[in-house]
Amino acid sequence: MTIQSDTMAVRPRAAVLSALAARITGEVHGPGDPGYDAARSGFNLLAEQQPAVIAVPVNRFDVVEAVRFAADEGLRVAIQATGHGPGASADGALLINTSAMTDVAVDPVARTATVGAGAKWGPVLAQAAEHGLAPLLGSTTDVGVVGYTLGGGFGWLGRKHGLSSDAVRSFDLVTPDGNPLRVSATSHPDIFWALRGGGAGSIGVVTDVVIDLFPVTTVYAGNLFYPADDATEILRRFAEWAPEQSEDLTSSVCLMNFPPLDVVPEPLRGKSFTLVRGCWAGNLDEARAAIDQWREWKTPEIDMWSEMPFAAADAISMDPTDPMPAMVTTEWLDTLPDEVIGILTSRVQPKPGSMPLILFAELRHAGGAVARGATDSPNDLGRNGTFLLEMASVVPDPHVGLAIESALRLTREALAPYVTGAAYLNFVEGEDKTARSASSFSDGNRRRLAAIKAALDPANRFCHGIALG
Repeated sequence: MTIQSDTMAVRPRAAVLSALAARITGEVHGPGDPGYDAARSGFNLLAEQQPAVIAVPVNRFDVVEAVRFAADEGLRVAIQATGHGPGASADGALLINTSAMTDVAVDPVARTATVGAGAKWGPVLAQAAEHGLAPLLGSTTDVGVVGYTLGGGFGWLGRKHGLSSDAVRSFDLVTPDGNPLRVSATSHPDIFWALRGGGAGSIGVVTDVVIDLFPVTTVYAGNLFYPADDATEILRRFAEWAPEQSEDLTSSVCLMNFPPLDVVPEPLRGKSFTLVRGCWAGNLDEARAAIDQWREWKTPEIDMWSEMPFAAADAISMDPTDPMPAMVTTEWLDTLPDEVIGILTSRVQPKPGSMPLILFAELRHAGGAVARGATDSPNDLGRNGTFLLEMASVVPDPHVGLAIESALRLTREALAPYVTGAAYLNFVEGEDKTARSASSFSDGNRRRLAAIKAALDPANRFCHGIALG
């Protein structure tokens, strides 16, 4: 068997694998080897890829050698940690799987955390909480820190503190020619700018990131579960209510169809609800008063809003942690007119006796620090709307997958007259990521990103992440 990229000479597979294995401490896998399938798979099981070779580095020196090896062999390079938000398929490429690089170190005096390329938010949150601090994580602690941050990162502290990318102090980066750099606001500032929301997987491999932590301990957070039939009223009310709230609150409304699976709590299993969810990181009396406005308007079927440690933030979104085949897509909207509400309710809520094709549609209220940070960010258009829509589905088998893909596409097409046209980069995957990445950047930022990309990777070997040119 041989391995061949677009530019490298044909070489026996064993020779290629042995050459790479001799240069790194971590594991190396080729097709058919034990460990290959596990190393190429990520959280989204729908993302099928057949890399020519997989490197699983255990430190930054391994990453340097793997990248230099790819340059020597003319191999394209793809990067994966947890496999959330996959980009273009890594078929025929060198896949650098950073999942073994999980070091986390919290400095409570500096209020920072240094996080390895494969670490998830869970250990960062747990260590930070010991010192009364919190990172700007997303809706689940099961997602990788670096990939999430490179795509922007809009979580439950977003309106108050901004995106995760805003909290970065520095990145350790291995460039496409294998050069290790520490980039920050004062060292290689153009590359630093690009990575904070515009460079995921396209201009090198991030091996470590240093992020700010924030003094957040107890929050008021959770979900109000209303009947699915109340969705129209709730969406209208949310559109007026959310913009009136303090930036201490990051909130959303979600049309949710819980699947009939054992992992779902019995009271929710197989049922549909309209959820009002969020997190208030500020005065708790003001928080209760804000959510009481909903309770007084209409008593929810289930009320899970309460004081809680931010360390328990997974309870807000209740995201799954087991790998699954999924589809996700996104749009930004500045308003929620009745036409949008009608489209969402009619297409997300299942017809009587039918299986829902869209698992959920969630509208996050943005603005605040999320929007203010757009001026200095590469993904300025991809963070500057008022409401961020995420739609997602689980794909139980390929035949249903065709219907689900069609449902998501047709819903987006129906929404087209009402959206900004920009994509939030953490909610686009696969071919959608390649096609829509550019919409997150204004024309000037896109040209600047393309110039940075061309200088660092003129052969475009890092072509499996965000499309920059």
